[in-house]
Amino acid sequence: MKQEQPSAAAEPRFAAFVAIDWADQKHVWCAQAADSRTRDHGEIDHSPEAIESWVGMLSARFGNQPIAVAVEQSRGALVFMLSKYAQLYLYPIHPRAAAQFRAALFPSGVKDDPLDADLLLDLLVQHRRHLRRLDPDTEETRLVQNLVEARRKLVNEKTRQTNRLTEKLKLYFPQVLNWFQRVDSPLVGDFLERWPTLENLQRARPATLRSFFAQHNCRHQEEIERRLEEVRKAIPAIRDQAVIRAGVVTVKVLVRLIATLREGVHELDREIEGAAAAHPDFAIFDSFPGAGSVLAPRLLAAFGSHRDRYSSVVELQAFSGIAPVTQRSGKSEWVHFRWACPKFLRQTFHEWAAHSIPYSVWARAYYQQQIAKGNDHHAAVRSLAFKWIRIAFRCWKDSVPYNESIYLAALRRRGSALAVAVANPVNR
Repeated sequence: MKQEQPSAAAEPRFAAFVAIDWADQKHVWCAQAADSRTRDHGEIDHSPEAIESWVGMLSARFGNQPIAVAVEQSRGALVFMLSKYAQLYLYPIHPRAAAQFRAALFPSGVKDDPLDADLLLDLLVQHRRHLRRLDPDTEETRLVQNLVEARRKLVNEKTRQTNRLTEKLKLYFPQVLNWFQRVDSPLVGDFLERWPTLENLQRARPATLRSFFAQHNCRHQEEIERRLEEVRKAIPAIRDQAVIRAGVVTVKVLVRLIATLREGVHELDREIEGAAAAHPDFAIFDSFPGAGSVLAPRLLAAFGSHRDRYSSVVELQAFSGIAPVTQRSGKSEWVHFRWACPKFLRQTFHEWAAHSIPYSVWARAYYQQQIAKGNDHHAAVRSLAFKWIRIAFRCWKDSVPYNESIYLAALRRRGSALAVAVANPVNR
């Protein structure tokens, strides 16, 4: 998830430079010895055995010395396979950067795998100072990173399938969306499995429905009676059996798929809880207001374990996409939202900042200040996240948990306007 900005002092003396233009089944590579301008080209199959043989060939040729490798991806099977070789130093290149570099040199739009490998090698040899070297974190940190990213993907998929279910219900059974707050809940899933249409539901006895709600821990009798009355009065949205029967089949599939995804998220939650609790730095991130069981592991994954990964907090603020971008041309200047950044990392800081507002007095006061200045909610949260990253970065560097009283005391000592706002809260 995280990559290190290399410095000249930290970089070893490379014996060779290699670039790989990857594909699903075969990869094209281009290699150049450090003391030569001659380049060799070749292909390699995408298999562990082929990769092992190819790396062995490179190691034998260059005496097992360090080799810089450029790859046009930052994650994926190829990167993971190459990461296990200590003599290889990986420099992932964003596909957009590679495409723009190709377009700058070849405006005609020509594209060829050997040519792309050559261009990647040019970037590696001539512009390496602009690239971030992949610096794999500790195994315990990478476990948390992979788990929280997998969880986010399952949550996103569950949201997508829930939206599909909602659209299908709007078509032939819209009353369900009014009777229940969350269509992805186990209650609604079991309800639709048993009564997939209004016609099926209206044939059920009131006692059967009351028993069903009781089994699903629905104890508010007024709410149950309201639903029963609305069921009795409901009118079918459509009567076209061709649409309804197809809709029923789709709804049942979606309900089961959502249930599977929901259980997958719960299983990942259990794995994340154990992996995060075992991490030596977890207490730092668990101490932040609003982090909780979901965001604390994500913050741990965002920072990682290598304290020398960033030379300053400014690098992290920019890399995460929380820091804005300023564009200047002539007399014009434009400050805008940062578009190119690791989206999951930016989401982590943004979501945490929003969750911190009810739990931190200074965060709430600062957010209210930003809203009073005319910023919308998301702009105010990004501004708050910018400040939180600075605080979290210091805690991470010093390996100490966050203490709100210490930070508030520091604000008062500096005579900060935020300290005044905290002392005189505005109810909103």
